[in-house]
Amino acid sequence: MAEEEYRTARVGDQDVPYDPEQLRKIQEHPCYSENACHTFGRCHLPVAPDCNIQCNYCVRDFDCVNESRPGVTSKVIRPEESLELVQKVIDEFPFVKVIGIAGPGEPLANEETFETLKLIHEAFPHLIMCISTNGLMLPERIDELQQYGVGNVTVTLNAVDPAIGEKIYSFVNYHGKHYTGREAAELLLKNQLEGIRMAVERKMFVKVNCVYIPGVNDEHIPEIARTVGEMGAYSFNLIPLIPQYKFRDITPPTPAEKREMQDRCAPYIKQMRHCARCRSDAIGRLGHDVQSRIYGTEIVTKKKK
Repeated sequence: MAEEEYRTARVGDQDVPYDPEQLRKIQEHPCYSENACHTFGRCHLPVAPDCNIQCNYCVRDFDCVNESRPGVTSKVIRPEESLELVQKVIDEFPFVKVIGIAGPGEPLANEETFETLKLIHEAFPHLIMCISTNGLMLPERIDELQQYGVGNVTVTLNAVDPAIGEKIYSFVNYHGKHYTGREAAELLLKNQLEGIRMAVERKMFVKVNCVYIPGVNDEHIPEIARTVGEMGAYSFNLIPLIPQYKFRDITPPTPAEKREMQDRCAPYIKQMRHCARCRSDAIGRLGHDVQSRIYGTEIVTKKKK
């Protein structure tokens, strides 16, 4: 490709050249571009029910069709169902350009994720493929993600200090072993940072999600932003805590406190300020979901365990 066809994207403190196809993964992705969120949409495929860690703010045992938060879906679909679903979505809503897998569990801990990615990538190679992960298995599965065209990776990273991380995670299950406490936090952090490094090295666009937990990681958040910004992550999404499970008694940050924290992190990395805290089955533009029209009467009020 001729040199003049390349443009640059700001990654960390450097301008990195990307070809037009790579830049499209920003310009048509509603989570990576604030302008794109008004024009383009995404379709989340809820094919990954199992999770390999337990966050102290996460509850996935129930679903209300009017509830919008990560980890929630009205049903889990099979990989082969995803082909029909995606075809239906892009026929009815051609503004949908991104296909993502974000749960309701941990995508990389479910083989159904990779079956789905393969099917969708082969059938719809023009669509942008996106994954959201806790990062535990990212280093060992990243080559498969690249093989199936995944160019956008979101990693939820809530601490870069294991002493803080052990307050956030109850346990980590990894290769048949159950980890708790500091050991769990150290293992998770090691793999998260290595996965981010490997993704950036492969010129994937990395967005880091960070849950803002007052009294737990709040004063540590700028250090998280600095760390991932220096590694070359593309953007940083600060998500206010939803009080539930072990953190149900923590008062979440106010919108003003969230903006102040984003401003503190902004010198290190681009801030995503338009997050809609999407469900695992979200379809449509951010804040304008249409999954009820797609699933119709198939939507149920209880998710099978």
